[in-house]
Amino acid sequence: MKTLITNAAQILTINTNGKHVKRGKNLSETAPLLNHSILVEDGLIKDFIPNSKISEITADQRIDVNNCIILPGLVECHTHAAYAGSRANEFLMRLKGATYEEISQAGGGITSTMKAVRNSSFEELVKLLAPRIEHFISQGVTTLEIKSGYGLSFYDEIKLLQVINHFKVHSAIEIVPTFLGAHTYPPEYKNDHQQYLKMIIEELLPYIIKNKLAEHVDAFCEKTAFSAEDVDLLFTRAKKLGYKLRLHTEQFNVVGGLDIALKHKVLSVDHLEVINDEDIPKLAKSGTAALLLPGVSFFLGCPYAPARKLIESNATVALATDYNPGSSHIPNLQLIMQLAALNYKMSVEEIISAVTINSAYAMGLSERIGSLEIGKQADFAIFEAREPSEIIYNIGINLIKYTVKKGKIVYSRNSEN
Repeated sequence: MKTLITNAAQILTINTNGKHVKRGKNLSETAPLLNHSILVEDGLIKDFIPNSKISEITADQRIDVNNCIILPGLVECHTHAAYAGSRANEFLMRLKGATYEEISQAGGGITSTMKAVRNSSFEELVKLLAPRIEHFISQGVTTLEIKSGYGLSFYDEIKLLQVINHFKVHSAIEIVPTFLGAHTYPPEYKNDHQQYLKMIIEELLPYIIKNKLAEHVDAFCEKTAFSAEDVDLLFTRAKKLGYKLRLHTEQFNVVGGLDIALKHKVLSVDHLEVINDEDIPKLAKSGTAALLLPGVSFFLGCPYAPARKLIESNATVALATDYNPGSSHIPNLQLIMQLAALNYKMSVEEIISAVTINSAYAMGLSERIGSLEIGKQADFAIFEAREPSEIIYNIGINLIKYTVKKGKIVYSRNSEN
């Protein structure tokens, strides 16, 4: 089936010339096309057609975007959207001065959500997750990563991954499950951390890969979670089993996580709020993406990651929401883009590259999504704007007109109830 998408104000292709990533100063190159239409065939980008030639094109359908801007479909590469319960009480505690770590040590934080997840059935978790996914789709997101990590037992981690995988089939967009059993140590292993780590390595990792529940493994390397030595053991086994690796690190403390991440050549290191300046060059020289999460800094009132230093060092910088119930209860990627402008001092162009091609790169998917290049998937976020700056300027306002996945409209503002 051929579809011709016409009448765009401009098309921001984020063309990488086959590199599938944007580093450093190249982050600001969005490669806009004017006076062109996009020909889609069988879910892939077939060609970019000058508007003067579209009368010669035969297509099964035409979509007039009415002078909107076309971006690659937004890629949300770091969420904890599969959860139950509320941590609004912890939000109030932080307003009164409690820190995230203090709340965690007192039995709140991840452990609080773990209890709610363990008390929820598969069906209840599916019902909770469904509208969250739809909300992301309405923002122009065409690929969405969702982590486990709130079960923290064999049964409940598998349950969460099964819930996430349910939406690989029953969602209009692409869902990427990530196993985050190494999120924190559950209460029953409070005095025997190594036994829990052994269960992850010897039982969960083989079961998950055998049953195709996840291809990605993540871990939280922090004083209140997993040590660098723990992560090294976990990643050594995961890599042998064929997993793709990612790591939460340098969020509150520097405990050696970055070096372990680079040793294992992980896809991305996520957070980096407290990365040491002297470590920035070695990250920038690596093939690992620096995935920044400004929503966490905004929500917790903690330092922002050094985005400008990373970009100026030629790093691969990506952005995501880190949507979760405790430290970034922000299911809004466009707001994250706006926070990146205000607090990271990133340009509009850098931000757009960071939530498209580089977010795809952070999941190892940039060869087929994240930019508008011939042969890639026809995934589009179509904004009702004339200039890209309007997307950032209109803080808190969703300007998405259409979300398109593989050439099909999966969200239209006009079709909202």
